[in-house]
Amino acid sequence: MKLCAKPLAGRSKFEAYISRSCFAASGHDGPCVEFPYLVQMTEVAPRVAAKIIRDSTKTTGAAWKSAVAGPNRMDRWGMLPLLTDQVLKEQFGIDLVAMDPAVQAKLREKAATYEDCMAVAAKLTWTAYQMRNAPVPPANLSDYLTNRFSRLESGSTRCIICRDYLDFGDFEGARRGRALIETAHSSPRAHNPDNVGFAHRDCNIAQGGRSLAEFYSWIRSIIARVDDGVSSDVEAPVSHNSTS
Repeated sequence: MKLCAKPLAGRSKFEAYISRSCFAASGHDGPCVEFPYLVQMTEVAPRVAAKIIRDSTKTTGAAWKSAVAGPNRMDRWGMLPLLTDQVLKEQFGIDLVAMDPAVQAKLREKAATYEDCMAVAAKLTWTAYQMRNAPVPPANLSDYLTNRFSRLESGSTRCIICRDYLDFGDFEGARRGRALIETAHSSPRAHNPDNVGFAHRDCNIAQGGRSLAEFYSWIRSIIARVDDGVSSDVEAPVSHNSTS
């Protein structure tokens, strides 16, 4: 699918390091926009639209901002290797060296190009529209997302970790710091459209810093030990209030 790609102005402090552009279809009517696929979502589910943009373009950072813990959220492209520690400190006031080594590693790990971040936003939108009880996209939006990815299949989106179905209504169950559905990565070390999806919060926490392959291997080892009689104190599985 050919996109408009007309340059757009932005207000990020890292604008000098990216080429922001219009992601509407080439030859579109109306003004150029960066997130054309989120226009309807912004109207019917603004919190979901804001989450998609935030999760696609920002690092998670710390729960609070401090010199040691690092910034709460920042543009993922602001952590690219081309931005040296000196540039980050002198131009943006981010003293990476002063942060805890684990925070430094996490921020660098979350780096992604502007192009990958924008592709992730589109992919998450496509995925959200296929959740159970999701709003029905208008025909032009359905065509746009189908042309960029593949045909929309209503009710088909699953948690990328436990593989149970996800319900769009669970987005509304979010409370500050306690979302029921989170953006997740098959491998925590890559932020691109082939590696992202949605997951139950409990599943995402359980996966932690492991790749899905590592996580499943870890689970199998636990089950094997339980089956061998190492432990009889097995907790019941977490219910996600959805049916397969």
